[in-house]
Amino acid sequence: MLRGNWTWAILGLLSIFVRYLAVRFPEKTEELYSRTIFPGIRNLIDLSISRLPFPTVYIFVGTVVLVFSFFIYHLLQKVGWKDKLGYSIRSLCNGLGALVFFFLILWGYNYQRIPIFEQIGMKPVALTMEQVQAELDLTRNILNQLRYNIEEDTVAIEAIMPYDELERMVRSNMRENLYLLGLNFTGEPRTKQFFPAGFMRRMGILGIYFPFTGESYIDPTLHPLEKPFTIAHEMAHSYGVTDEGEANFIAWVICSNSDDPLLQYSGQLRLLRYQMNDLFRMSKEQYGEFLKTLPRGIRNDLISIQQANEKIKPFNLEISRKSNDLFLRTQGVKAGVASYQQLPMLAYAWRNSLNE
Repeated sequence: MLRGNWTWAILGLLSIFVRYLAVRFPEKTEELYSRTIFPGIRNLIDLSISRLPFPTVYIFVGTVVLVFSFFIYHLLQKVGWKDKLGYSIRSLCNGLGALVFFFLILWGYNYQRIPIFEQIGMKPVALTMEQVQAELDLTRNILNQLRYNIEEDTVAIEAIMPYDELERMVRSNMRENLYLLGLNFTGEPRTKQFFPAGFMRRMGILGIYFPFTGESYIDPTLHPLEKPFTIAHEMAHSYGVTDEGEANFIAWVICSNSDDPLLQYSGQLRLLRYQMNDLFRMSKEQYGEFLKTLPRGIRNDLISIQQANEKIKPFNLEISRKSNDLFLRTQGVKAGVASYQQLPMLAYAWRNSLNE
């Protein structure tokens, strides 16, 4: 009943065993996979399928449909329930094995690498309310200066450059400014818009890196001021950065060190929102007092982003959040989705390191 080819199931199990070793030897994982094998994969993808003018995840979905159709066709050729059951079990195991194998080989072993924070000597610690307030004042002042280079009026900024031009600009800034972090990432990864518009946000996702195609995707309905930072965040994942907090931090460093005021503004605005969330949890009264100090233009931008987010709400935000949290924790990200919120203390640590 269970006779036949079990190649992908075996490869899946072998890749899990290699992951077991990778967890125990992060230095070797960093050396052999993250700095040797993965850069080769990254460059191969960038020179081939990523050059296609559409999201190659569509090809992946089409392939899955074809494989499933192939399975149904051959299942119907089987005679007797034992042969049908045996074929179904073998096909399921091979399918799952193939998914696990390609996920780990194409990107997943990066979860077991040496954390980027350690590589650049960062030791972030939780901030006190006084430190959060000081950081908020600094970020607000930076944003106020930047905004006049984008829009002299206080009206909300709701239109920027075309997406293709924006993506090229972010990718160029990634290449130019990664040296600031002392990282030797290679490649020219793509972050494409995923259609139908709004679908990803309905799933509770703003952007995602898809290892099976080596591309990242964002929802076209994102507010224009959110797009530059989100593109940089997803490109950080494309370079093999798995931790969400690390991807946020790299995106902020890249954006804030850009020569383009739009990228700078987008990065600092995202930092401000995280900092405001921290202050709100610490003291609603102080949060209210800070809101009064925001310049009208920045306040209008924040309101515009909030209104855009309310137009398309996830089907079930809690399920999306918990599934993402579970996935991150099973891959070794102990903080789970809370890792997104680490940006304020990372920015604080980075700013202090530059002043030393």
